[in-house]
Amino acid sequence: MIRGEVELIVPFHDIDMLKIAWHGHYCKYIEIARCAMLDKIDYGYMAMVATGYVWPIVDLQLRFVRPARFEQRIRVSAELVEWEYRMKIKYLIADAESGEVLAKGHTIQAAVDSASGEMSYASPAVFLEKLGIKPDAP
Repeated sequence: MIRGEVELIVPFHDIDMLKIAWHGHYCKYIEIARCAMLDKIDYGYMAMVATGYVWPIVDLQLRFVRPARFEQRIRVSAELVEWEYRMKIKYLIADAESGEVLAKGHTIQAAVDSASGEMSYASPAVFLEKLGIKPDAP
């Protein structure tokens, strides 16, 4: 439905003793792509907070296929694949030149009412409206 993509260059400070990008930095890479995707529908983190909801990650899955290396140009894409009861986003990290897959995975985020701290078991109407979906009338 919506997709965001960014191109990054793996910086020196992301490299470990094995001379590859440390696996924990992949979370940062997908976060940057997720923000680019959410900005496309004007529902970035500050917009979420303004609507009274936050969306913490409740599940994160990453499969590492090949290592990213210092100064490698990578393309990171994020695509919203579920939105009715939760926000499921699929990710692909690939070499920017060859397209070779480096990692893939997904996150699942759940809507939480900022005021009460209660988890919502359906996507809030404001999120569906951002997606161009008219919420069902009560």
